[in-house]
Amino acid sequence: MDYENKLVLAPMVRVGTLPFRLLASQYGADITYGEEIIDHKMIKCERRLNEHVGSTDFVEKGTNNVVFRTCSLERKHVVFQMGTSNAARALSAAQLVCRDVAAIDINMGCPKSFSISGGMGAALLNKPDLIHDILTTLRRNLDVLITCKIRLLNSPQDTVELARRIETTGVSALGVHGRRVADRPRDPAKWSEIADVVAALTIPVIANGDIFEYDDFQRIKVHTGASSLMVARGALWNASIFSPEGKLPWEDVKREYVRKSILWDNDIKSTKYTLKEMIMHHSCLELPDGKAVIKSESLADLAKLYGEEKYYQFVQENRSFNGSR
Repeated sequence: MDYENKLVLAPMVRVGTLPFRLLASQYGADITYGEEIIDHKMIKCERRLNEHVGSTDFVEKGTNNVVFRTCSLERKHVVFQMGTSNAARALSAAQLVCRDVAAIDINMGCPKSFSISGGMGAALLNKPDLIHDILTTLRRNLDVLITCKIRLLNSPQDTVELARRIETTGVSALGVHGRRVADRPRDPAKWSEIADVVAALTIPVIANGDIFEYDDFQRIKVHTGASSLMVARGALWNASIFSPEGKLPWEDVKREYVRKSILWDNDIKSTKYTLKEMIMHHSCLELPDGKAVIKSESLADLAKLYGEEKYYQFVQENRSFNGSR
């Protein structure tokens, strides 16, 4: 996998599970990031081949809690994103999953309290020595691409200085979200400051921020000079943003997401969360569709809601058949 002229699905907590990643790929995403998974949680997992679903699962030991699910269809373009604040622990977690993904990315931009309080995410931005330790440890010990994703620092000069330090670790690419930690999603992304990073580095830079239409990919590429472009909310609201033919109606995309969630036996809470985010952007949770999603307790309920009962039954019968052979 390389990072030249790629359209990339950003990591999104509770959204970037296997069905959504495959949905984005279907519509044209070249690289898909999974949701951030904390190293503490990953090192408690064991790798299991799930013949029932056809996936590779990383399951918390002693439970049936699937922490990360992937499959052969995405092996060459899926990125496992990790939250960590410790090089040795990051390596232990990465060693579990590195044979099943195309790259491992370290989250250095998440501003959420759960991440920062553990010294992870954006808390790393002020710890260049620790960043260097984590990335060089992974690079030296793993035969898989290593990348990281940062936010802008308080000044363009500080961001460039950190980016140059990161480049010396030998990472394959650097993702840059064009907002500072204190910025909110409604604040415009600072594409010009991403351009400063691009100009200072020789490795590919993945630009992230304010991509809501297919044409925005070209706009941010021209403005920043970035090698590749990454989209989060624009893809959450309509994953067909990756299609050069133009977006499909969001209702069609929503139904296709439900079908993929059924096929890959996605966690119902994750599926509902993603559907609610789609509905809140395009409609309203107080309307019948939103209320019905909220009340749904299973994938079977969602299948009935969206007229996919036959598909749900087909998937269940095929699993039963395969399991009895």
